[in-house]
This record gives sequence, structure tokens and C-alpha cells, in this order.
Amino acid sequence: MAVGCHPCPVELSDDLSPARRPLFVPVVLATVFLIIIGVSAGLALATWRGQGTTGNQGQNEPIPAVVQNAQACRPETQNMGARANASGTLRIALLVRTRTSAIWICRDGAGQLFYHANRGGESADWVEGVTALFLTGVRRDGDEYAVKAADGTVFELNSDRLRIIHKDGREEIQDAV
Repeated sequence: MAVGCHPCPVELSDDLSPARRPLFVPVVLATVFLIIIGVSAGLALATWRGQGTTGNQGQNEPIPAVVQNAQACRPETQNMGARANASGTLRIALLVRTRTSAIWICRDGAGQLFYHANRGGESADWVEGVTALFLTGVRRDGDEYAVKAADGTVFELNSDRLRIIHKDGREEIQDAV
């Protein structure tokens, strides 16, 4: 028999702590799993709330006869629509006048919606990028229209009011006149 060997198996003493299993791999796996769940939930919520989309929504709705026979939008809007690859003549879907602005929601022949506003109203000077703002990607939800500008400002409007949500969170409401 070799020196230091016991003739029978030796059991650990009750005084010793049990052998520890490494925790690194299970902790990493759990972390990865939780990250995947969090990202999936975040994407689902963003899609559900409509914040994760930039394309046109609600555009596959049939064009109502009222809009098909509606008055054509302003020449300035027709020009901007042509630059944005609008299909055919833009026609007024909604026109809202406030004390400080006039806002048009126009629809092209393919059903795409466009936002065009001019500070000062219809008869004020029309300078694109200075007094006038043209936006694509308008979403329609019932009688409400919404669009987000490149700087993060959101414009929501219906026939009663214009609501502007600035990128810093400030809200501005302009009632229709």
C-alpha cells in the first residue's frame, strides 16, 4: 500500500464546505437570455405604440370618393410632392387654419399622405424651409393625422386643432379657426 493512501474510501468531514460549482457560465447564459427577452419586448412595444415605424401607415385604405374629387393642393405642394415622388395630382384630404398657420394634408393617386404647412397662413410669403414645411410619411388614424419631422418634432392634427410635440417634450396646441 502506498504511503498516505487509505485502505477504504474517505468521506468528507461535516466540517468542510461542499464543493462549489462554477457560476460563470450559468450567469452569462441567464444574462444573454434576459437581454433577448428585453429587446424583444421593447421592439414589440415600440411597434404596438407606432414609435418604431417611419413609413406610411394606413396607406392601403381605399381612397374615398370625396378625396378623389377633392380640390387640388396648392402649386407649392404639387412641386414638393413631385420632388417626393408623389403619384399624380395631390388632392386636399384635410385643410386646417389656425391663428398662425395653414396646414394641408394632401393625398396622391396612390394613397400616400403628405403634410404641408405655412406659417402666416395661405396668403403669407411661401418660402420652403423658412415659413413652409413639407413632410412625407403621414399616418392616418381615423380622423387624426400624424407625422414626425427629421428633428423629432411630431405634428398631430384633425379638423379641430393642431398639436405640436417638440423634441424636448413641450406641447403646443393651436385650435382651428
